[in-house]
Amino acid sequence: MAQGIADELSMNTTLITDLAALAKDAALLHGVLMRTKETPNSSELVTYAPFTLFPSPVPRAVFQQALAVQTHYNLLVDNISQDPDFLEEALASTIAVDDFTARLFNIYRQTLKEGRSQSIVLGLNRSDYMLDQREDGTSSLKQIEINTIAASFGGLSSRTPDVHRHILRVAGRLDDCQRILDNNPAAGLARGLAKAWELYGSERAVVMFLIEDIQRNIFDHRYIENELWKRNIPAIRRKFEDVVKTGSIDQDKRLFVDGQEVAIVYFRNGYMPQNYTSEQSWDARLLIERSLAVKCPDISTHLVGTKKVQQELARPGVLEKFFPGQPQAVEQIRATFAGLYTLDMGPEGDKTVAMALAKPDQFVLKPQREGGGNNIYGSEICQVLGGVKESTERTAYILMDKIQPSPVHNYLLRRDAPLQLSTCLSELGVFGAYVRQGKDMVMNECVGHLLRTKSSEHCDGGVAAGVAVLDNPLLV
Repeated sequence: MAQGIADELSMNTTLITDLAALAKDAALLHGVLMRTKETPNSSELVTYAPFTLFPSPVPRAVFQQALAVQTHYNLLVDNISQDPDFLEEALASTIAVDDFTARLFNIYRQTLKEGRSQSIVLGLNRSDYMLDQREDGTSSLKQIEINTIAASFGGLSSRTPDVHRHILRVAGRLDDCQRILDNNPAAGLARGLAKAWELYGSERAVVMFLIEDIQRNIFDHRYIENELWKRNIPAIRRKFEDVVKTGSIDQDKRLFVDGQEVAIVYFRNGYMPQNYTSEQSWDARLLIERSLAVKCPDISTHLVGTKKVQQELARPGVLEKFFPGQPQAVEQIRATFAGLYTLDMGPEGDKTVAMALAKPDQFVLKPQREGGGNNIYGSEICQVLGGVKESTERTAYILMDKIQPSPVHNYLLRRDAPLQLSTCLSELGVFGAYVRQGKDMVMNECVGHLLRTKSSEHCDGGVAAGVAVLDNPLLV
């Protein structure tokens, strides 16, 4: 168990109660906001986004390692997105059994056949890690996944450092305030959007946020949107159904929605099967992909974020293919890989099944899904794998070593939840932004970080899924 501030102050219950009340006000003052569950599409009533009372300790060296490797991950995602043979081979077994990935892949094939309409590529991603506790007590950085579509909380995580600094000041922990770094992913993500918009070259064209039907997390979007408006870049918010009703492409393949030319489609939706509520939603996705608009992400970059691609990258020699003559980049990326194992049909996949069934508590079974709350743990692995072990259905999953982070105590502040000391686990996310035009990489940056923390009784799930809460690294 790592020592956190909560351990040192938990005996002073009056102070903790006072700090929790103050913290909620501070979150509202600083704009760490969400709409309520009851009225998710109205801002008449809002509440604070759930967060920790205190920042959580993160070793400085491991934190710096995560930031340092991000530009390599940006290049890796971009290089894979330009390799149709690799994507075809990597995803062959998955698309045979997973309908959602198959539908995405069909759109990808169609765009390949017709040829790319747009040479500008914009990637805004987030690579997520946990700190695996080694036997000697040190921790090592292990990647859980990379989100190449709709990576969230760049907005709200730009506001949380000031909240935690204020709490620490009031608690008399002035020295600890210095250990919380400034963080502004919203500005960095907007910089990527702005660069791509400039390259598109039409002042009247808009950035279209493609949004979900339920918009509790709207303020996370608004921070990025406001950064665009500060640069006089117009932004609009539309759903798939709006694209269905009013979307069209002219003879130059320019995309129009509601009569406005769209320079960039920024997907904050479209990452889960349930986001496509009808065949028309899929038609809208295809229309966008065929258009001249810059897609963030385009369909190939979306596919790079699948769990199957993650697992294929862990095979010997694969990273070297994407970084020829760059052993240092390969080494930095590979150092963050946890053990990843194929469930394809054949001896290698059979070995993975046997290993998982023998020691289910040491692994995580991951389907090809984003959005949190989808992974399978413990005895449930035996139920799921036991049912599909002889069938090609098993290839819809990959197996990964379960990362064993060191727990820490903290208070999780949630609306209407009791104030209690919880045993918690944290996940570090690092945001990347890159823009390529043709062969020229015109921007490649690490633009900030995100720490999310949850009670150790929950195996899976993020902030939007209602399990994790926002946090900040306290560098130690």
